[in-house]
Amino acid sequence: MRTQEARTPRSVLFTALLAVVVTAGVIVAVILLRPSAPAPTGEPGAAPLPDGAPSAPKVNCGHSACREIGAMTVGGVPVVLLADEAGKQGVVRIGADAVFPLIINDLGVTLKGDSLRCVDGATPVCLVRGETGGGSAGELLVARGGVWRDPGKPYFSDAGTVVLNDVTADGIADVIVVRHECPGAQSGSARCQAAPVLAEVYDVARGSVGCTRRYTAPSELRGWPDVRLTKADLRPCPER
Repeated sequence: MRTQEARTPRSVLFTALLAVVVTAGVIVAVILLRPSAPAPTGEPGAAPLPDGAPSAPKVNCGHSACREIGAMTVGGVPVVLLADEAGKQGVVRIGADAVFPLIINDLGVTLKGDSLRCVDGATPVCLVRGETGGGSAGELLVARGGVWRDPGKPYFSDAGTVVLNDVTADGIADVIVVRHECPGAQSGSARCQAAPVLAEVYDVARGSVGCTRRYTAPSELRGWPDVRLTKADLRPCPER
């Protein structure tokens, strides 16, 4: 006698299939509605950092930690002067990751809050200056093609003034150095300090472009101590 095989009723199969479909729908809904993870932050309370954003480099000023003593923005780029507590060792940070140790550290300068001066233009220029024995010293940072460089040539004024001003009217700041005109006398000596002064102008790309006439005292220069000159004030510099 043939045994009849047991068959599962269609209603039971339909109910099982419906349960599977409902379960899958619930899982998908949970995934879609789950809140996304918060963006990581650099520090507690800090704004989220964009992907690939470089963090500010950690730098030291000599053997000490740096502190900010001056800051400007030029060409849309932040420029920060950092120095130790005494202002004897400093660096300049430009943008997020460019750091320039200063050559004038070796000249014994004292950096202060007004030591940083930047001028925008066709070529952005920054000058860092500080008082040193017998005068002032300055160092230039120049941006060309979006890249900042230190030409590596410090400027020294035995009359205490190194400033920026577009003397040549080409849209780029020039360096003005006020010095005593004392051929044959040592800079800083009593004889030299009593000599007349003049201002020599340096184009950031071409070097010296001329000097003013001699003046009895630095205060006679237009705009002193933030000296303002024009091309009409210039003439060939005296031979040293």
